[in-house]
Amino acid sequence: QASQARRVSEFRDRAHLTAHQLGELRTLVGSLREHNPFYRAKLADRSSEEATAPDLVALLRSLPYTIKTELIADQRQHPPFGTNLTHPINRYVRCHQTSGSAGAPIRWLDTPDSWNAMLLQWQRVFSAAGVTDEDRFFFAFSFGPFLGFWTAFEAATRLGNLCFPGGGLSSLARLHGLIDAQATVLCCTPTYALHLGEVAVANRIDLNQSQIRRIIVAGEPGGSIPSTRRRLEATWPKARIFDHHGMTEVGPVTYECPDQPGILHVMESSYVAEIIEPGGSDPVAPGELGELVLTTLKRPGSPLVRYRTCDLVMADTRSEERCSCGTLDLGLKGGIIGRTDDMVVVRGVNLYPSAVEDVIRRVRGIAEYQVQIDRTSALVAVKIQVEPDPAQTDLTPEQIATQLRQELQRAFALKFEIETAAPGSLPRFELKAKRWRTVS
Repeated sequence: QASQARRVSEFRDRAHLTAHQLGELRTLVGSLREHNPFYRAKLADRSSEEATAPDLVALLRSLPYTIKTELIADQRQHPPFGTNLTHPINRYVRCHQTSGSAGAPIRWLDTPDSWNAMLLQWQRVFSAAGVTDEDRFFFAFSFGPFLGFWTAFEAATRLGNLCFPGGGLSSLARLHGLIDAQATVLCCTPTYALHLGEVAVANRIDLNQSQIRRIIVAGEPGGSIPSTRRRLEATWPKARIFDHHGMTEVGPVTYECPDQPGILHVMESSYVAEIIEPGGSDPVAPGELGELVLTTLKRPGSPLVRYRTCDLVMADTRSEERCSCGTLDLGLKGGIIGRTDDMVVVRGVNLYPSAVEDVIRRVRGIAEYQVQIDRTSALVAVKIQVEPDPAQTDLTPEQIATQLRQELQRAFALKFEIETAAPGSLPRFELKAKRWRTVS
């Protein structure tokens, strides 16, 4: 599969790539000063350095950050689409909306050119996954207002692949559909891929019957969490897992390295990526945890300049070298490690949902879980509900709870309250899983 996906970078070296980004960014900023009301206001008190900045770093430092709350406020003050539009409204042909999982939903518009650019980005994701024109796709989600569903589906059809939309079907119907259609590529969230495995077991469907060879997951960090990846591979024994991430307001951002599972490459011909200290502005060194900041180069009609994504990432220490897969694109080790707005501090310990999930998925016999953060007293407490997997008959619920308690204590040096739930009682998620809730 890796050899199928190998592709030499379109750039000779990092200097060539950086020069491309500098030219694109200069053009973008000049256009925004002239035509985009949102960024014209943000850039008004800054000198016009885009034409004379000696390098990419200098140009970036001359530009302000963009944060999501600004975009939400702009759309509230200027409904329905806000002022971050570079063209007249009749130039736009697509409207999508963020999930609202990190604030109020935002509407985002695209022109035919920016839409086509995102389809090419998705085709890069498929190329890295080793997809050929012989593959058949099954999209196991309901097609809502979010961007990723539509761009992935249309990109696959443009490649000439046979595509099956799974919207409006039950999980059992989707399983029968992907098996009957002999689909070879499954696209969904990692949580939903695991849920399909549960449904298969409950209905005595052997997933070895399926022809699924690749599962492209997105929407949550699970695809790059080692224990979740192993659980997915055990559930779908014929398939390799490929992670990916993107956002409605940014577009498709990364593809998984075909040579190094767990490394996500940023498509740097389409984005300028920075990794800065969380809550600060100084860059962090490769190998250090930081917040991913993105500038979009291929959506000039609805752009984002130095957008603080809140995603926590870590640049691969070999990020300045050409990867063994052939690309020069920045590698993110471990994918999306967490989010700055998801971190919970419990007795001085920073807890990230992805780190907790990694421990939970290592414990055999857990089908699903929920985390409750209790802030009703001075000391924050964490309670985890776990639903035992009925297929694991050699373990009692008490044994599962005890093992999980010990693993969490070992990982975080904290005591967790573990409670077992009845089989099938915890919610399942087709889209982004919402397993963490706070009581205050």
